[in-house]
Amino acid sequence: MVSQLIAIACGGAFGALSRFGLQQWIAAIYSGRFPLAIFVANSIGSLVIGIIYVLIIEKGLLPEVWRPFLIVGLLGAFTTFSTFSLDSILLIEQGEWLMALGNIFANVVIGLIAACIGLYIGRWL
Repeated sequence: MVSQLIAIACGGAFGALSRFGLQQWIAAIYSGRFPLAIFVANSIGSLVIGIIYVLIIEKGLLPEVWRPFLIVGLLGAFTTFSTFSLDSILLIEQGEWLMALGNIFANVVIGLIAACIGLYIGRWL
């Protein structure tokens, strides 16, 4: 149990730092109002979770011991539903209804598609 907590904490630290780095990088190249960094993080995370799930659960190519670190810690901290939700509400409050709906649609639909593609990639590997 303690080893799982340590794995989750380490994965979470790496995932949060990775998301912060991604946000900084995107902020340097994109100045639009659409919350692109969170969308990219959520899309990448959705793709990767599909791949990792297959590699650990379906194919057993990675030991189950990696699941807390990779899925709960790393991807749990890298992706963020709470920031996505806040970004959407703030856009609505600013009268940016169309952009808010685009953000909601893009994160949910692209996230589902990315997870599906990740599953297919994992099964193909």
